[in-house]
Amino acid sequence: MDIPKHIGFIMDGNRRWAKARNLPTLEGHRQGYELVKKIGPWCLSRGVKFLTLFAFSTENWKRGQDEVGYLMELLMIAITRDLDILIKDDIRLKVIGRRADLSDKLQKAISDAEEKTKNNSSGTMQLAVSYGGRDEIIRAAQAAVASSGHPGERRDPALEITEDSISQHLDTAGIPDPDLVIRTSGEQRLSGFLLWQSAYSELLFLEKHWPDFNEFDLDAAIAWYSDRDRRYGK
Repeated sequence: MDIPKHIGFIMDGNRRWAKARNLPTLEGHRQGYELVKKIGPWCLSRGVKFLTLFAFSTENWKRGQDEVGYLMELLMIAITRDLDILIKDDIRLKVIGRRADLSDKLQKAISDAEEKTKNNSSGTMQLAVSYGGRDEIIRAAQAAVASSGHPGERRDPALEITEDSISQHLDTAGIPDPDLVIRTSGEQRLSGFLLWQSAYSELLFLEKHWPDFNEFDLDAAIAWYSDRDRRYGK
C-alpha cells in the first residue's frame, strides 16, 4: 500500500456534533480535542510521518469570546499538560500561523513545547493556529522580497522571486507538502488550509463530524489514497 507521508486534517464539525446531541458547543470542542490526542499515534503507527491539524483559522477570531477563550485553553492544555503524549511517541510539535495574534503566555508555552520536542524524530505534528493560507503566502512573499537582491546592485528584488524562494519562507518550510488532505463534516472546500502546499494533494471529504472520526476511517482514507493515480500533470 502507498502510505501518504503527510496528511492534513481540516477538523470540521465539532459544533454540529454537539448540536446533534443537544450538547453545549464547548463539549463538541472538548470531544474533538480528545481525538486530537489520538490522531498522532494512529498516523505514526501506519507509517505517516507528518500531519497538520487545522486547529484555529484567522477567521475563527470572529466567534464568540467564550468559544475563542475555550479553544485557546484547549491549545494551552495540549502544549503543556498533554505534551507528554507527543514526547512518549517521539513526535515533534510545530505551531504554524500568526503567532503574534496569541497571548504572550501562550506564545511562550508554544516556544517551550517546540523546544522540548525539537529532537523528536519519529514524526512531526503541525498545529495551524490563527492560520490562513492567503495570509501565509503574503507573509512568505514579503519575506522572500526582503531577503532577495544584492547590496549595491540596482535590481528589482521582486523579479528574483521564485517558487522555491516562496516555499523557503512558508510556515511549513522544511516539511513536505501534504499528500492527502482530509476534511470532515461534509463541507467540500479548503477554507484557506495550506493553499500553496496542497496544490497537488489528494482531497478527501467525509460526512462524519470530526469527533466521530476513528481508526477505521483513517485506514479507509489511506486505502483510498493508495488507489489514486498521482500524475502531477504528466
